[in-house]
Amino acid sequence: MCHLFAHQPQRDYESQTRSLRMGGHCTSIRLEMLFWDTLEEIAAKEGMSLAKFLTTLHDEVLDHHGEVKNFASLLRCSCLIYRAKAAVEPEFRGSAAVILDAAE
Repeated sequence: MCHLFAHQPQRDYESQTRSLRMGGHCTSIRLEMLFWDTLEEIAAKEGMSLAKFLTTLHDEVLDHHGEVKNFASLLRCSCLIYRAKAAVEPEFRGSAAVILDAAE
């Protein structure tokens, strides 16, 4: 079992900080590369740039919950939800709406 985890590419768990503007404010988000890759995949399937997707997700969470306590953690969990949904539904097209729906 550990072989599966221990032999993953080191690039996947190297972290990277990216800066973006959300709601008129500049912010930095630090995530592992595997999460950035997944977010880029979701954004592309939604026909958005990564910055636009992250801003849209942030705004939807604000509308739904009134606040975003830990956006980086929300993004990691969103990636896990997306991957889990895609694993059990091969026809899954990667709609970002499933991320919020699964959180309810």
